[in-house]
Amino acid sequence: MTRFFLELAQKRQSDRLFDTTPIEKEKLEYILEAARMAPSACNAQPWKIIVVDTPQIKNQLADATSSRVLGMNHFTKQAPIHLVLVEEKASFTSSFGSWAKKKHFPHIDIGILAEHICLAAAEQGIGSCMIGWFNEKKVKNVLKIPSNKKVVLIITLGYSLQTVRPKNRKSLQQIVSWNGY
Repeated sequence: MTRFFLELAQKRQSDRLFDTTPIEKEKLEYILEAARMAPSACNAQPWKIIVVDTPQIKNQLADATSSRVLGMNHFTKQAPIHLVLVEEKASFTSSFGSWAKKKHFPHIDIGILAEHICLAAAEQGIGSCMIGWFNEKKVKNVLKIPSNKKVVLIITLGYSLQTVRPKNRKSLQQIVSWNGY
């Protein structure tokens, strides 16, 4: 039995130290194609991915993700690529399902999209980090995103300078039960 996926999942981590070497176009296109294949509720695909690779724009975006007071996300300027995940309007059936089940399916869908991106990056030898801490207003301003849109996540991509860290995870017995809570 092959264990490729488990090895990939063990290799994928949140990298916060990047080499500034550009990512090859073929590798980036591979990652974006893997993202395109991500499933979504009712196949709504409620997302837009903005690729940011221009140094000036990337640095402005990095400034919107960092906090001097909290010492957060100062590594983002090193990453050669930032992917900005913007929520788009879901299909009627997905929107109805969100309303009926009181779950916002687009956010679940974008979470799946984000992990497709990060796993594809890991497969290509590219490090990644999902960034949820950012000033959305600044991000929208820098990238000219309409005010009625929601920026859900930013993913930094680059060649990691960090070694793969061991995973500190709860045991299966702590997170799994069978046939009931």
